[in-house]
Amino acid sequence: MNLRFLLFFLLMLMLEPVYAQDPVFKIHSVKYKIGDQADWSAKALNDAHWIRKAPKIQDNQILWYRYSIDILKAPESLRQYGIQLEAYGEYEIFWDGIMIGKNGNPGQEGEMPSEGELWTTFSIPNHLSNSGNHVLALRASLHYFPDHTRIDDLEIDYYDDLLTRGSVKNAYMHIFAGAFLITSLYFFFLFLSNKKAYSTLVFSICCFLVFALTLTVYSKGYIPMHYSLHVIRLQIISTFLLGISFLIPFYFSMQFPYPRQKIALFIYGVILLSIFFLNHHAFDFKAFNMVVSMWFFSFGIVLYGGYKKIKGARLVLLTLLLSLGVYFATSFSISLYVGLGLILLGMLYLLSINIKEQRLAYENSLVQSSRLRLELLKKNIQPHFLMNTLTSLIDWIEEAPKKGVLFIEALAKEFDLINQMENKTLVPISQEIELCRTHLEIMKYRKEINYSWIEEGIDFEQKIPPAVLHTLLENGITHSLPLADNSIKFKLLFESKSDYNYYTFLTIATTVKDTTNRIEEGTGLKYIKARLTESYQTKWDFSSEPTRNGWKNVIKIYS
Repeated sequence: MNLRFLLFFLLMLMLEPVYAQDPVFKIHSVKYKIGDQADWSAKALNDAHWIRKAPKIQDNQILWYRYSIDILKAPESLRQYGIQLEAYGEYEIFWDGIMIGKNGNPGQEGEMPSEGELWTTFSIPNHLSNSGNHVLALRASLHYFPDHTRIDDLEIDYYDDLLTRGSVKNAYMHIFAGAFLITSLYFFFLFLSNKKAYSTLVFSICCFLVFALTLTVYSKGYIPMHYSLHVIRLQIISTFLLGISFLIPFYFSMQFPYPRQKIALFIYGVILLSIFFLNHHAFDFKAFNMVVSMWFFSFGIVLYGGYKKIKGARLVLLTLLLSLGVYFATSFSISLYVGLGLILLGMLYLLSINIKEQRLAYENSLVQSSRLRLELLKKNIQPHFLMNTLTSLIDWIEEAPKKGVLFIEALAKEFDLINQMENKTLVPISQEIELCRTHLEIMKYRKEINYSWIEEGIDFEQKIPPAVLHTLLENGITHSLPLADNSIKFKLLFESKSDYNYYTFLTIATTVKDTTNRIEEGTGLKYIKARLTESYQTKWDFSSEPTRNGWKNVIKIYS
């Protein structure tokens, strides 16, 4: 997303009311009457006995509206005024007694197919648009929603401006929506490359819901819609707002953890669902209350993050306060999109911090892996290891020369395998197993313990970071005591699932030193974790724990 463009666009949305033209009309009164007479559209009609409160009508009844309107100034030369309506029902529209348009078939909705649109624009004849008082009359029927007898929006302006103004605004809002669609897709693919980054997925869904909300709201300019379908559209909009109102605080909860988080989110979810269902047809009420609830809950979470001095909390707190300022300075329809844009920018900032930290952690793991690789190689050729090995070798040569030769061959083979692996990121599992078997041969001569190796379910097409299993094997030898028959067994199990591979490395011994506590993380375990991070970033899990019969290590590698 081009952040400079988005910020500019949000600023233009906020400034839209400032640059709006002065109105050219003023509504004095609106009156209603149930019935149907042709002369009720006349300008000179005496409507003193008409009611001022919109009544409820029965199916297929005709309801007349009469608006008393002042035109404040005459239209410019070669231009004409128009009327734009958002009204439930099918109707005929009259201006000073002259019919200027028709939208559907009033009074015949039950017998004829649905016709007409919810949003309509009609032109006013020039000879009827002089400054002064005029009468706008509507002859309407509301077969599908007889209780919705108010007109939601009425505007008079130059006819061509009414047509183009909506189109220009729709174009800008679709660009706004498109920016969030691109952002949503980008971070969704980013999540697919690292399926443990759930905050990335939540942010992607939030961006997509803002895209879908904007598209649904502003599609009215080019998708004709009968008023009977409008409630479905409003329900879809409310559903999108419900998702946004829950996911934004949920995202902040992931970034700024707080006590009893699950309980708080559950209570908040119940509040949102209550707003959504208890006022099923009060769509404006639902939208306002869901957005306000989202803002207050998010503000509390981010405020707690600022109190705990979590990185990024102060900037996000500023975006929330800016969105509140926009709400007080502009209308709800403008502040909704500007506010969501500002909040999502704050969420994007938090995500960028996390991505930067992951990148730095990965770079540090490469440095650490190189250092630990050298330390591991040094460990295998250090004087202590060589002295013990050579001492054992001398004894074997003196007592059993043939076994001494096998001892030398095993030692040479291990150094050769380590030398082959040392500069590689991944090696075949078969080569790693061969290194482990060779090391057991050496240790069998050194310690005169019967070491045995067992493997089950191994897929020899798999690869693994070098010396990882070898390091686990060394830990097992170091921290284990032999069984009653002077043996220690090592068992490697492999299991493959659709989304991960699972290695279990078991040390089977009589007892394990310090089984009541985890072995302190030394060079070996640091090396394993650094190697796993180098090869798989965050897509791995590692655990090491004592068991009743020895020690258990588990490596889980996600696909």
